[in-house]
Amino acid sequence: MKYAFAYGADTVYMGMPDFSLRVRINRFTMEDVKEAIDYAHKLKKKIYVTVNIVAHNEHLKKLPPYLKKLNKWRPDALIISDPGVIGVAKENAPDLPVHLSTQANTTNWRAVKFWKEQGVRRIILGREVTLEEIKEIHKKVKGIELEYFVHGAMCMSYSGRCMLSAWLTGRSANLGDCAQPCRWKYGLYPPQRGKRARQAGGCYIAAEVEESSRLGMKIPVEEDKHGTYIFNSKDMCFIEYLPELIDAGVCSFKIEGRAKSVAYLASAVKAYREALDFICGVGTGCGLSIQRKHLKSIKKRILDKLNHRGYAAGFLFGRDMVEQNTENSHVGGEEEFVGEVAGCVKLGKKYQITIRPHNALRVGDTIRIMQPSNMDLRMTIQKMYNEDNRGIGCDLSVQSGHGGSGKNIVLEVGKKVEKFGILFKKL
Repeated sequence: MKYAFAYGADTVYMGMPDFSLRVRINRFTMEDVKEAIDYAHKLKKKIYVTVNIVAHNEHLKKLPPYLKKLNKWRPDALIISDPGVIGVAKENAPDLPVHLSTQANTTNWRAVKFWKEQGVRRIILGREVTLEEIKEIHKKVKGIELEYFVHGAMCMSYSGRCMLSAWLTGRSANLGDCAQPCRWKYGLYPPQRGKRARQAGGCYIAAEVEESSRLGMKIPVEEDKHGTYIFNSKDMCFIEYLPELIDAGVCSFKIEGRAKSVAYLASAVKAYREALDFICGVGTGCGLSIQRKHLKSIKKRILDKLNHRGYAAGFLFGRDMVEQNTENSHVGGEEEFVGEVAGCVKLGKKYQITIRPHNALRVGDTIRIMQPSNMDLRMTIQKMYNEDNRGIGCDLSVQSGHGGSGKNIVLEVGKKVEKFGILFKKL
């Protein structure tokens, strides 16, 4: 959350494990929720709390005391998907605006109109909604805010309503505990060999899928020694289409940040912040082609370096445009996230920065330090010290620092480095 705000997010959304769609890697307690709300508001930023599980009776019993506390603490909105939970929220947190979660699968203007009549202030549209549909919704339903996902994972199921995880692992995606089996590699069983398999482009096409009413349209299931990723959707990346989304009526652009590293999160937020600032500033006097050229350059400079599943435009330009990455689980990752800046002090004419390592850093490595506001710094590590040896001579220097060791390291740089700086090294 702190990194998201530092790199330019206007709002962060968060949730408790019991009531949000992120149970794993979520240690938020009630005290953490209160602290997060206070932190955001001190920065004049907003924070939304997700209460967007597909609720059962047992969940409804736990909700009232939780919502009453939230009503007292005043986050800027609740994100809810279930109409029953909306009713409980109206009774127990009447002072908090309600935003409708993307899990509610809102994909048409009549549904938006219905939810507006129930008092919902903002609709987070389903990822399946196209640009033309957004325009029509905005035109037909006035006085309601529209939010849209612009960056992050695409689910192989309609707006995340998937049963694979519950079926294979007993962990329900609709209660926030998805094991992401769509990202696993699969193989045919039993393996097909010999005459039943033919080699094509280095892979074995071991099966072809044909739908009975579309004879001749065969979909190959390609498998090599690593298996196949037939369910693996590419990630959405709409940075170059932000001008069209703004014109269509979208007022809030959502980046999936849950269960991501601070390096991924900071990079994605920085890219979209830079893009929106350009569009709302210099870009207002430019044509669409010039805007898109600049936005593509931001994507190439920042987003393409991240580890992702391949980028696509999702459903934005039609429901037949979604792409799968069937070859591997991830692509990209030109750089490795190796550390975060924990502090910076000036000693003489130089600065010493304290680094919390996440992966191996060694003398001789060439690194890039990304900063929230200032330009990136690039340098080759000449000397490195353990944190306890700051300012001590070369005889106590070290050759490397490692994530998981619990020991911070110190580097000397020629310029002051901002708090929340992120270190990368090229792979």
